[in-house]
Amino acid sequence: MGGMTAAKASRPPAQRPADPIQPAAGHTSPPDDRAQLDRERALRIGQAAELLGVGIDTLRRWETTHKLRVIRTSGGQRIVPILEVSRLLAERRRGTADRPIIAQSARNRFVGIVTRVERDGVAAVVEVLAGPHRLVSLMTAEAVDELGLAIGMEVVCVVKSTNVIVEIPR
Repeated sequence: MGGMTAAKASRPPAQRPADPIQPAAGHTSPPDDRAQLDRERALRIGQAAELLGVGIDTLRRWETTHKLRVIRTSGGQRIVPILEVSRLLAERRRGTADRPIIAQSARNRFVGIVTRVERDGVAAVVEVLAGPHRLVSLMTAEAVDELGLAIGMEVVCVVKSTNVIVEIPR
C-alpha cells in the first residue's frame, strides 16, 4: 500500500521522581549545598512562624528580602529548615538585653519542636526549641525510645526545679 507505515508511539525515557525539597525561587543553592538541604529537618511555615512569634506573612517577607531561607517542596509548599529558625532565634537573643524577672511560676510548660536527639547506650540529650527558648533535657535512651522522640516532633517540656520533663501533647 504505497509505502505508508504506521509510526510507533515512542515513550519518553523513564525519569526519576522529582526531588521533594527544592530551594525557593530566587534562593538557588550551589550544588555542594544540595546535600546539606537534604540533611536538614524542616518545619511547616506555620510552625516556624509560631516558634519565632511572628505571622506567616512576615516569614514570606523575610523570604523575599533574603532574611530567611525557605525551601519549596515539589508541591510548592514553603518549609523552613530548623537551622534557620535556630539562627533567627539566636540573633534575637543576642540583640535584646535580658529583662528583669518580676514574677516567676514554680512550674512552667513549654510547647516546642525537638531540634536534636543524641543518644548512646544509656543516656540521651534532647534539645527543644520553644519560642525564644532552647531547652535541653538529659534522659535515658530508653525514655527516648518509649516516647518515640525524633527531630521535628512537637513536644511539651515541663520544667520543675532543675529537671526538664518531655511530654507528648494529644
